[in-house]
Amino acid sequence: MDNNSFSLTALGAAFMRGYHARHDDPKIFHDPLAYGLLTEKERFLIARHWLNRLQSADAEGAKMCPDEASALRRALQIWTGASVVLSRARYAEEALREGIGRGIRQYVILGAGMDTFAFRCPEAMEKVEVFEVDHPATQTFKRNRIAELGWKIPSGLHFVPLDFTESSLGEMKSHSPYNPAGLTFFSWLGVTYYLSRKTVLDTLAAVARISPPESMVVFDYLGPRVASSRIAAKRLKAIGDSLRDLGEPLKTGFDPAALGADLARSGLRLVEDLAPSDIQRRYFDGRTDGYRASEHIRFALAAVK
Repeated sequence: MDNNSFSLTALGAAFMRGYHARHDDPKIFHDPLAYGLLTEKERFLIARHWLNRLQSADAEGAKMCPDEASALRRALQIWTGASVVLSRARYAEEALREGIGRGIRQYVILGAGMDTFAFRCPEAMEKVEVFEVDHPATQTFKRNRIAELGWKIPSGLHFVPLDFTESSLGEMKSHSPYNPAGLTFFSWLGVTYYLSRKTVLDTLAAVARISPPESMVVFDYLGPRVASSRIAAKRLKAIGDSLRDLGEPLKTGFDPAALGADLARSGLRLVEDLAPSDIQRRYFDGRTDGYRASEHIRFALAAVK
């Protein structure tokens, strides 16, 4: 991502959540506010991008679609990362709600993008302070859009501009009312793929340094790129090509067998590491549409030691 531009993948994720909220049942994750953060023109351009991508990734499948609406549905359910966007958001918020029951009182969303939690979950906002940490350009874009929509910013929501490639997460303490002694839940979704391995591990180590023991962090990561099938390899290539076109190429993955040791060196204890098969059983089994777990993305939950 260019230092002076906002994240296009953040808009893409908002489109996926908004589309799912309006068009799919049953819901994997319900975000009825996501579409509101996109203008009609942005929604049109994003849809057009994925329709074009469908033609290049699945020309035969595209021919079977009688209209653009069915083609867009096929593109989102099969050839984009929508399944990952929806299931990782649900996983994170399920873990957060369990954490609130155990005394979590701060929720830090790293790389928040167009996240709507603070506006969508007023009952949870009565129990936690929310800190949205993101690249300054993306955060400015979002705040301007919120102002245009006339949304009232909750008193418990705090915006913290931070470029992970240039600044330390520890700086959050001096730029917000974050309490380093308070039990905290960190969510870091859709970000690790785009950063260097060192930046990812340094950020996780910073999470451990600025929060007390038993604070939690959830993140998704790219596992081994060994295709389990021809379609899996083709799907990963289609998503990778799309992200590269948007200026945010995939960079970093982790070996699940070594993740526990990697986290331990960063001051964290691995609590759960969901493989694609686990994610499939938990969120997708029984669906009759095209949504299914990605063969290459895993979800991890860790605790500060």
